[in-house]
Amino acid sequence: MSRSLSFDVKTLDGDYSWTMSADHRPADDVDEIVSAWRRERPDLDVSPLEVLSRVSRLARRLDLARGSAFSEHLLDGWAFDVLSALRRAGEPYELSPGQLVQQTLVTSGTMTNRVDRLERSGFVERRPDPGDRRGVLVRLTPAGRDVVDSAMADLIEQEKSLLSELSEPDRAQLAGLLRRMLAPLEKREAPEVRRGAPTGTNG
Repeated sequence: MSRSLSFDVKTLDGDYSWTMSADHRPADDVDEIVSAWRRERPDLDVSPLEVLSRVSRLARRLDLARGSAFSEHLLDGWAFDVLSALRRAGEPYELSPGQLVQQTLVTSGTMTNRVDRLERSGFVERRPDPGDRRGVLVRLTPAGRDVVDSAMADLIEQEKSLLSELSEPDRAQLAGLLRRMLAPLEKREAPEVRRGAPTGTNG
């Protein structure tokens, strides 16, 4: 069972108190939660909380960071998702509505509404699909490319800040572990389940 020790460490602004775990690692709120549950329910293995509660808390902070980066460019998370999908496609930066649905994990009706709104903003345009007389393609406009490029640069800076406590090897190791966890989950999920994922999750 992990224990927490409190040390009075004076900071430059005069505040005190920095909590360290018994093995000299910085402690966080999850340590306190896990410790309390182990005390109250010693019959339960609450070790998953040590990983997933931290993932949940990091996700909330990431949402705030993304919102801050996008708001500088008057974008919502869903708009960035659509624009970034088109930008990643490479020149001429266009995809079919079906491909956008697949990449952004939303329904076709939702995508139609989003493309409509982005078209009114001047960030995308619809054009006939030369390979399908009844189909259309959604293309990124120069204005759309400029705004998604700027938003992406700001987002990367926000995400670097969140990862600042980790070394490059630590980041690579963490990315590998998360990939190992996520990949089989994505393979098992039906497409309609994945489309229920929160927006603003695709870089």
